[in-house]
Amino acid sequence: MKGYNKYLRPFFDNGPVTVGMSLDIASIDTISEINMDYTATIFLRQRWTDERLVFEGNKSLSLDGRLVELLWVPDTFIVDSKKSFLHDITVENRLIRIFPNGTVLYALRITTTVACNMDLTKYPMDKQTCTLQLESWGYNINDVMFYWTRGNESVSGLDTLRLAQYTVEDHYTSVSEAIYETGHYPRLIFHFQLKRSILYFILETYVPSSLLVVLSWVSFWISQSSVPARICIGVTTVLTMTTLMMGARTSLPNANCFIKAIDVYLGICFSFIFGALIEYAVAHFCTLSHPDSNMIMYGLEMQGFDEEMNGMVTTIASNSNRAKRRKEAASPLAAAASELAVAPASPTGSEPKPEAPPEEPPNRCLTVLALLSKVLRSVRSCCHVENPHYIDNYSRVTFPLSFIMVNLLYWTYYLYF
Repeated sequence: MKGYNKYLRPFFDNGPVTVGMSLDIASIDTISEINMDYTATIFLRQRWTDERLVFEGNKSLSLDGRLVELLWVPDTFIVDSKKSFLHDITVENRLIRIFPNGTVLYALRITTTVACNMDLTKYPMDKQTCTLQLESWGYNINDVMFYWTRGNESVSGLDTLRLAQYTVEDHYTSVSEAIYETGHYPRLIFHFQLKRSILYFILETYVPSSLLVVLSWVSFWISQSSVPARICIGVTTVLTMTTLMMGARTSLPNANCFIKAIDVYLGICFSFIFGALIEYAVAHFCTLSHPDSNMIMYGLEMQGFDEEMNGMVTTIASNSNRAKRRKEAASPLAAAASELAVAPASPTGSEPKPEAPPEEPPNRCLTVLALLSKVLRSVRSCCHVENPHYIDNYSRVTFPLSFIMVNLLYWTYYLYF
């Protein structure tokens, strides 16, 4: 170590020093959609050759981690890190190992919180691709070159990870350069793709919201005269669905730019539940605007009785007509005399005709009102419902079929497109 200067990099006059890196992912503790980041504990291993540390022998030297302060080490940092710390229990978790040919192995145990830009438009059926980027802080590509020691196999530990909501689908490594105003700097990037497990959300959100929609259809089989029962079911399902929608948003970022798949489904369910409540309002209004359907049924039942009574009514009416004709035939002269006595005298034998009043010009307002009244009557005739109970009968079929069709479109789009 005599004459060693830790402030000068290896091969200071002979080109850049090459630094090989590898990672071991110990754990991914949390993945936050609210903060759009993840927290991971990693073992970072760096290898480079320092010709000033060559020694004789065939065994490597494992040194105390505190001796790192006496050696030159790369100024590697994590690009998108929000906060990081080096574990120091019971001592700082650092390893220094020097090989006879001057190769240095420097290992660290780090816990870091790294930003990860997420696209939540298909949440919870989404896939997120996060990265871990390692870069040199002060040395540019003329001084230091980074490379992965074993390519894609340089990162290990992901196959044994068990995450709460995700599964690691794929991971790979890449090498690039970071371009800044101060120069070009070496950068290593580790990409890993996470797929969210949807089973939890199906049990927690999708199944309850679908059951609430089915519960709202129960009112179609309740009599329209049972106003409290149908209103209670409609209002209860609407309020419960609102609570479910608010609970689903608590674990997500409050960003208006994201219209998530779960929001679309909850909106669909809320629309069907609210539609069932509006359906009863329309049916009840039609009941008030039309004769009671129960009376219509009562009239059909009484039709037989009316037919039996027709014979008696016809007989009485015919007898009354015969008596009336006899009375009119007995007094024809009296009726004629009374007409002559009541009629006023006229020298010409005819009454003067009154003059017709002058025609008034048509009023435009009255014309417009008449036209509007005609249009309203035509619309009302189109919306006329002979029996309000038919509305419930139609709803028993249209609501379930529509909900099934919307579900097929929803799941097809978000799972395969």
